[in-house]
Amino acid sequence: MKHAGAGIAITGSGSAAPVASLDNDQLSQIVETSDEWITARTGIRQRRLANSGGTLAQLATQAAAQAIAMAGLTALDIDLIVLATSTPDDLFGTAGLVQAGLGASRAVAFDLTAACSGFVFGLVTASQFIHTGVYRNVVLIGADVLSRWVDWSDRRTCILFGDAAGAVVLQANERDRLLGFELRSDGTQNHYLNLAYQPQATSLLDGLEIGQGSFHPITMNGQEVYRFAVRRVPEVIEKALFRANLGVEAVDWLLLHQANQRILDAVAQRLNIAPEKVISNLARYGNTSAASIPLALDEVVRQGTVNPGDTIATAGFGAGLTWGAAIFQWGR
Repeated sequence: MKHAGAGIAITGSGSAAPVASLDNDQLSQIVETSDEWITARTGIRQRRLANSGGTLAQLATQAAAQAIAMAGLTALDIDLIVLATSTPDDLFGTAGLVQAGLGASRAVAFDLTAACSGFVFGLVTASQFIHTGVYRNVVLIGADVLSRWVDWSDRRTCILFGDAAGAVVLQANERDRLLGFELRSDGTQNHYLNLAYQPQATSLLDGLEIGQGSFHPITMNGQEVYRFAVRRVPEVIEKALFRANLGVEAVDWLLLHQANQRILDAVAQRLNIAPEKVISNLARYGNTSAASIPLALDEVVRQGTVNPGDTIATAGFGAGLTWGAAIFQWGR
């Protein structure tokens, strides 16, 4: 139940990406591909890659610190940190490391895993703590280091992914700037995109066997994921708009998970949203999973492209399979 005066506002944003980049021409020296082939099919021209000493916690902490500063808060003002990631430094969770790195000693912190939908799922999850009056200042981070889990000999997947983090600050506000949302999952399609654990049979005693192993690199049926996205994403955005009691004409900006430019174009076309309203930076970063939406948001906010009060329709989609949309206004 929403308490009086417990709406949410998104008051700060931040982002971080590794310094090292890998462009398509360089990638063609690793696998049989070309800049022309990659660009035509995905719109991606380069991606950022964390080095062997780079951690998810470092990227997430840097993005969160920027968002906190933009919101005019300090780390000690933060009540909750939600880290949306599928590539933690520690399987027990990485949000605690971010809390320590920020010095946000009063904040509770936890990880949330919903792959490329993680930021949208995190936005809805974090907002509930504010709506119920439990917390007032929340940091939501989307961060992934997918280069750790890419098979660099598989040209179907290695061309797509990059590493980055993005963050926003959500604050209690008199007027609720989260106008509507819709979240969906379909586990029957999980096999189309996954990063699965591969157990190896290990005998402890006669008749007592366990499975120990590691995670297999990312596998994806690109054709099925594309088909799923162009069908389901417009639908879920329309449902979120319905819950917000808005028509598509009220949307100032379409901010989708940055997976593939052809998906962005197809979704905008199906919704009758003009190309100039579509936010895209995947040419420079590739698919950064949970980081992609806040990374792109921070860029356009800092450029002054997005202004306070602008209405943004955002949607994430990916492994699980999961998908979801949220309609929000930037600023207080």
